[in-house]
Amino acid sequence: MNSTRNPISIELTEEQATSGQDIHGTINLSYASRYDTIVINSQIEDSSGSFEFVELNGRKIDYPYPRLSIFEKDISGLKKITFTARTNHTPRDASAKVKFRVSIIQEHKEIASDISYLILDK
Repeated sequence: MNSTRNPISIELTEEQATSGQDIHGTINLSYASRYDTIVINSQIEDSSGSFEFVELNGRKIDYPYPRLSIFEKDISGLKKITFTARTNHTPRDASAKVKFRVSIIQEHKEIASDISYLILDK
């Protein structure tokens, strides 16, 4: 394991959820250099289901796509970003693994990333 601290991390409040339930996440950013965007991707494994983002830093948003790009100019100086996402997907089996991945992007290159998982129950 790398002994240096990751410049970006993502934590989900929920470890398990069901369809229609809000998922709350926190992104901690300690990256001190220049970057263009922070990207949050959500994926329900082995499915075409997706999450939509409904809140960013306490502000309601209507973003029905599984990938949310946040421009540096919109969060300039923030070290903590909060978001809420929701899905109406019902797993085919008893549950499905969900992955939320956050990345720092500079000039179309990924600088750093982190992943957090939860279980979506039927």
